[in-house]
Amino acid sequence: MNQGSDHRPVLIVPFVWIGDFVRCHSVVRLLRAQDPDRPVDMVSSTLCAPIADYMPGVRKVLISDQPRKRLGWAIQQDLASRLRQEGYGQALVMSRKWKAALAPWLAGIPVRTGFAGEARFGLINDMRWGERRLARMIDQMGALALPKNAALPADWPLPQLQVPAEELARWRGQRGLMADGRPVVTLSPGAVGAGKAWPAGHYAELARALTQDGASVWVLGGPSETETARQIAEAGGPRVRDLTGTDLRNAILALAAADAAVTNDSGLMHISAAIGTPTVAIFGPTSPWHWKPLNPVAAILEPPGDDEARQRARVEGNDAVSHRRTADVAVHSVLEAVRNVLASPRPPR
Repeated sequence: MNQGSDHRPVLIVPFVWIGDFVRCHSVVRLLRAQDPDRPVDMVSSTLCAPIADYMPGVRKVLISDQPRKRLGWAIQQDLASRLRQEGYGQALVMSRKWKAALAPWLAGIPVRTGFAGEARFGLINDMRWGERRLARMIDQMGALALPKNAALPADWPLPQLQVPAEELARWRGQRGLMADGRPVVTLSPGAVGAGKAWPAGHYAELARALTQDGASVWVLGGPSETETARQIAEAGGPRVRDLTGTDLRNAILALAAADAAVTNDSGLMHISAAIGTPTVAIFGPTSPWHWKPLNPVAAILEPPGDDEARQRARVEGNDAVSHRRTADVAVHSVLEAVRNVLASPRPPR
């Protein structure tokens, strides 16, 4: 339900995953194009909140860390109380989960738009149908920002993350990462989901080759990637820096500073692409057509062969390629892709 002349703020309640949060900026840009005078806010976890700081068009982020596998009634009430103060005219609830729609309902937001799911009648009062007919996540998200039954556009607005140059320079100085003429390549070895991570040994071999080429290598990720970062640093030597940690802002700034980024199918892949850093993305048991960034990437590398499975994936989704192993993507293929990026003129951000 597009409210047309309703200029009250609109709230986006996104999925909790980093990549889907980045995709939501396409929805922000679509809403702003429809009505430049209508503010757009987002609900976010503490983890994802730094992303919104670099999203043009987002007025405000309301942080609420919802518990998994339980309702968290007190947390829902607290969020609803804060939503009530903002006077929203509409909430776009991306997830089909029952509890995702609870706080907007408790807050009395008059139009609550979402797809049918988990018997949310009443909690969602602008009910949409046909989510499963929309193969890509961006099509599902974007459809909620359009009038009911509207045709989807051929192309969605691309996510954009804009990092101020002065903030980036300050971060580099604080970290002791001042530019020294060497190209910087980031490695993002983390991934959520079985089989999506390229092996640590492959990343270590790649780091060793890149540092021998004269590049600096920064390893990014959360605390669960710290041990992998240690292995990569041991292989690559002193020009490898471990930048893993709990603050996603650190990875955002590192990706903005990098000349090339190597990443699994992960949230950092979407951040890198939305910043405009040339991104080499490694896919295994997931379908790039469904899950690659909307933004252009420098290269998508998949296990060799299985062209038929790649074609079937457009219809069958990940089931057609779930047998593939990221380990079968050769190190020399990734190295060649990175070398091609570093040898090419860097386009303006």
